[in-house]
Amino acid sequence: MIKFRNVDKYYENRYQRSFVLKDVSLDIEQGEFVTIMGPSGAGKSTILNIVGLLDEPSAGEYFFMDEPVHLLRERKKSEIHKHHIGFVFQAYHLIDELTVYENIETPLLYKGVKNKERKSMVAEMLDRFQMVAKKDLFPDQLSGGQQQLVGVARAIVGRPNLLLADEPTGNLHSEQGDEIMRLFKKLNEEGMTIIQVTHSEKNAQYGERIIRLEDGIIRNDTIKAKLKI
Repeated sequence: MIKFRNVDKYYENRYQRSFVLKDVSLDIEQGEFVTIMGPSGAGKSTILNIVGLLDEPSAGEYFFMDEPVHLLRERKKSEIHKHHIGFVFQAYHLIDELTVYENIETPLLYKGVKNKERKSMVAEMLDRFQMVAKKDLFPDQLSGGQQQLVGVARAIVGRPNLLLADEPTGNLHSEQGDEIMRLFKKLNEEGMTIIQVTHSEKNAQYGERIIRLEDGIIRNDTIKAKLKI
C-alpha cells in the first residue's frame, strides 16, 4: 500500500542541508497497524505528513496504492487524500467557524456523499463518541479532550483506507485514550490500515509493528505479536 524508496527530507540554507529524514525506505501493507516511535525531532510527524500528502519529500520515491505520488499533480494528490486518507492531528485542526456536527460532516461533503447517508454517518459518530448533546457547539466551547474526540470522529467517519494518527490520545484522560485505542484496534481488524505516531509504549502495543526513528533514520523495525483484547 505504502512504499518509500530512499526518501530524504531536508531544509537548506546558504551553508548546509539540515536533514529531517535521511534515506528512509519503508513498506507498509494494506491492513497493517504500525506505530512510529522515537525522541522529539526524530522525524516521526514528517513521515506521517509525507504519507498523508501534507508534505513532500526532498528526494526519493513515494508510492501509494501503486500510484507514484512523487510524480503526481496536486489535483491527483488531493483526490487520493480526499478518498483514501483520514488524519488525526495532535493539535486538533478543527474548523473554528463550524459546529461539531459540521466538522465531522466536512470530509463527507468533500467526498460527495449524499445528504441522507451523510446524516446517518455523522449521527453514528456523534452517538459512538457520546457527543450528541454537543453537536451544535463550536470548537472553542469544548475541552481539549472533546476537541480531540471530534477530530477522531472526523477522521474515521468516511471509513478511509488509511488512518494516520499523530499522538491521538495525547489530550485525553486515560480512560478516553484506552477507548480510542480499542476503537482503532477494531477498525484495523475490519481492514483499515493504521499508522500512529506516539510516545506511549502502551499505545504501541495495539499494533503489530513498531518502527523506531532516531535522527531521521530508521533504527529498528519490529514485528510483534498482536494484542488480544
